Amino acid sequence: MISTLSLTQLHYTQLDATTWCATAQVSETLKVQQEEKIWQTAAFISHIARYDFTEVNWQYHSATLTLSVRELAHKQRQLQRQGVRLLLKKLLNELNISDSLDESGFPYRLSNHGHYVCFSHTSSANKNNVSERYALTLNETLKSHVAVIITRHRPVGIDVESNNVKWRVAQRFYSTDELAALKLLPIIQRDNIAKLLWQIKESFIKIHQYTLAQGLGMDYAYLIPDLICYLEGPLVTRVIQCQSPHYRIAILPNQQTVVIF
Repeated sequence: MISTLSLTQLHYTQLDATTWCATAQVSETLKVQQEEKIWQTAAFISHIARYDFTEVNWQYHSATLTLSVRELAHKQRQLQRQGVRLLLKKLLNELNISDSLDESGFPYRLSNHGHYVCFSHTSSANKNNVSERYALTLNETLKSHVAVIITRHRPVGIDVESNNVKWRVAQRFYSTDELAALKLLPIIQRDNIAKLLWQIKESFIKIHQYTLAQGLGMDYAYLIPDLICYLEGPLVTRVIQCQSPHYRIAILPNQQTVVIF
């Protein structure tokens, strides 16, 4: 089996003098090599030895192969892992930085320059699709959104999300004050704010290495008025000041990305 990995929809953003991020869509088309197709087809032909091959009317047939749900999930994880690292390489090339990633511990850093690095990725399709499908047919294309941020001076967080957070999930994890404020909003606005809060929480989890439950349970209700003002204005890249501890929040709407830097 061979695959082709590609990055499209690349966006580069400089957030301040020492912080840069990049987002993209990574895709991979899984294909069966020609030799594999021939042998896979031959496996379905029995008793061919008794025929005179010169008299056989040969027809080429490509066997339909599929990946199981487990194999599909594994390929999706591989795609995301390779995609964020390819995107980091693209960003470093844009910045004329020659370096490699040190993955020996968290937070990730560049081996020589010491810049802090953080990744994010999410499936382009609804996350439930993987569990709802029995298999993926080869020659289909896997896709994911990927994002990376690098900065010189301290750990940073980034989160890219394609889908809204389900309200029942927010009710399970969000703080009492957050939920009280969200319940007062129209449903569309509530869902947009809930998604932004989720991305902020996920980003801080990466910065502080919180557990998932601990990080999602953090109270960011004080940010909701600023997030409402943001959504009521033109949807352009906006930076919001954060109290903890003097971090800033950048919202990149076109890339569906939130950065804490």
